Amino acid sequence: MGKAGREFDIIVYGATGYTGRLVAEYLAQHYGPRDDGPKWAMAGRSADKLAEVRSLIGAPADTPLVVADAADPASLEAMCKRASVVLTTVGPYQLYGNELVDTCARVGTDYADLCGEPAWMRQMIDVNEAAAKNSGARICFSSGFDSIPFDLGVLMLEQEAVKRFGKPAPRVKGRVRKMQGTFSGGTAASLKATMKAAAKNPKLIGLLQDPFALTPGFSGPGQPLGLVPEYDSSLESWAAPFIMATINTKNVHRTNFLRGHPYGEDFRYDEMMLTGLGDMGKQAASAVASMLKAPFGDGGPKPGEGPSKEERENGFYDVLFIGEMPGGETIRYSVKGKYDPGYGSTSRMLSETGMALLASDAPGGIGTPGSFLGEDLVKRLEEHADLTFAVED
Repeated sequence: MGKAGREFDIIVYGATGYTGRLVAEYLAQHYGPRDDGPKWAMAGRSADKLAEVRSLIGAPADTPLVVADAADPASLEAMCKRASVVLTTVGPYQLYGNELVDTCARVGTDYADLCGEPAWMRQMIDVNEAAAKNSGARICFSSGFDSIPFDLGVLMLEQEAVKRFGKPAPRVKGRVRKMQGTFSGGTAASLKATMKAAAKNPKLIGLLQDPFALTPGFSGPGQPLGLVPEYDSSLESWAAPFIMATINTKNVHRTNFLRGHPYGEDFRYDEMMLTGLGDMGKQAASAVASMLKAPFGDGGPKPGEGPSKEERENGFYDVLFIGEMPGGETIRYSVKGKYDPGYGSTSRMLSETGMALLASDAPGGIGTPGSFLGEDLVKRLEEHADLTFAVED
């Protein structure tokens, strides 16, 4: 398991933060101490705080602690050289992630994060993809609720379409049917950091609006935007804009791009959230659309804050994908998850992405969970993380 000669299979960087702690807790509960489990360590800026969290989550007392700081490049390099995979929850990534991605790409360490910051991701692709390919490092962005259920949901639907109809569906709709839970403080901070960056550099606005911002050299057909409420007669429901669509749609297109366009070069995709029937559904869709104009304002969750254990465990999500074939046939595929999406499920998805990277022989580069891991990650998530992937007839 892991890269030859590396001391650790996985290092959780940011383990003293709210989400990082959940990742470390998941690894401790599911994979250690076991003779066949991964060798893993917790990393952060303070050894004392790391020791405190180690005790708090019930990890074995001999779980190694690594001191590393985004402001100290030498400490990051030392950490990366000790690990096969670094899982990082230290965001916003555009503020704290550059040096870590640079280092992993250079020294051949696999990397997975929870990034939903497409302008920064494109910058990292432009700057570091050649180095990652050369070193064999797999740099895997967006390995949480944004964008794994959507990225892998479309991948699995398209594979089913090819089985049934002999070709992929050129049009897929992603529709969030139900969701209970909160977005993380990190998501809120990332969105605010992105808006600030765009205000300083208007060129970033074009990247944020471009569905193909993460497919350099390729631009597909015009995409449905999903920016205004609409009534979907095929689902008999009103639909509202979905806050994560901006990042998820770009990752879905990047997976298609990196896999050689198995969904077709004419592929069209959008995401919305279903709000129900009649006037109430219409009003709910309008309310969601209004809220998304300033989703967090000055309030919202702060990085490091999050819901109680009970709230995390009572959360869930249910996403439906509808593939539309040229002849009028349709195929429906669902991805459902236990636990609240922003924390409980996300911490499991990031952990299992790390485990899947350990077992993967995919070549290096900057990719997505769908492009690097695909069906192998689907299997892991079903077996270990309480997600279900299924065709709906």
